[in-house]
Amino acid sequence: MTTSTTPRERLLEAAGELFYRDGMGVGVDALCKAAGVSKKSMYQLFRSKDEVIAESLAGLGPGYQAALLPDPDADLSPRERVLTVFERQDRLLSEGGLLGCPFVSAAVELKDPGHPGSVVARRMKQHLTDYFQEQLVAAGAEDPETLAVQLTIVFDGASARTVVRAEALRGIGTTTATALLAAAGVE
Repeated sequence: MTTSTTPRERLLEAAGELFYRDGMGVGVDALCKAAGVSKKSMYQLFRSKDEVIAESLAGLGPGYQAALLPDPDADLSPRERVLTVFERQDRLLSEGGLLGCPFVSAAVELKDPGHPGSVVARRMKQHLTDYFQEQLVAAGAEDPETLAVQLTIVFDGASARTVVRAEALRGIGTTTATALLAAAGVE
C-alpha cells in the first residue's frame, strides 16, 4: 500500500489512503499494519490518532489542489480558471472511485469543529474559496467574496452528490458554476 521510506511517512501515507477510503474509524491496529509500523512506534511519532488524522489531511492538501487547479502559468482567463476546477473535479470523481472531497468527508465524519482534523479540513477548503475569490477579483466580479463562497458550495455539493448517488457528476458542477458566473456577469 505504501511507498514511503520512514515510519512517519508510511504512517501518514497509509492514514491518508485508509481514512479517505474507509473513514476516520479505521483503528490504530489496521493503520499500523498497513504502514508496517508498530503501535509503539506510532505513539512515539504522534501524540494521538487525532494528530495522525490532522497531519495526513494536511499532507493530502497540496496534491489535491494540484490535481484541481490549473497551472498558474497557463494562458487562461479567470473564468476559465474557475471552470477548470469543476472540470477536473468531475474527472477526478469519475476516475477516483466516487469518494468525494477528502476534506468535506473528514469534517462531516469528525463532526467536532475543534478536532485537529476538522481544523485542517476547514483550512484546506478555505484555500479553494480563496482561489475562487482571487480569480473573481481578477475578472472584476461585483461581489467576489460571496460568489467565491457560492462556488465552493457548488463544489462541495457536487462532491457530496457523487458519493450519495454513487454516480459520476457528468458535468453538473461545471454547468452550475457556469450559470453562477454568467449570472454575476463573469464572461
